[in-house]
Amino acid sequence: MLFMVIETFADNDVVPVYQRLREQGRALPEGLEYVDSWIEASFAHCFQLMRCDDARLLQEWVLQWRGTGVHFEIVPVVPSSETRAVVEPYLGAPGPG
Repeated sequence: MLFMVIETFADNDVVPVYQRLREQGRALPEGLEYVDSWIEASFAHCFQLMRCDDARLLQEWVLQWRGTGVHFEIVPVVPSSETRAVVEPYLGAPGPG
């Protein structure tokens, strides 16, 4: 499953997070895969795509970042191509009611 992890940095300060990454790496539990990430130009948020089959791995990973000033929101996501396949049978069909 894919998850969009939205990190919010206290006071838009990413320096403590990057220092920790440099010193300790991502420290991902086995089975949790980092896919890619994007940082907002203002340094307020990081949007990180992660993959795993067990959401508890994300919880374990988030707990490792306590005290760094990062707040995490975790959103399960589905690739657009897969969503299109689910929606396709409904296109052109009359709506409810």
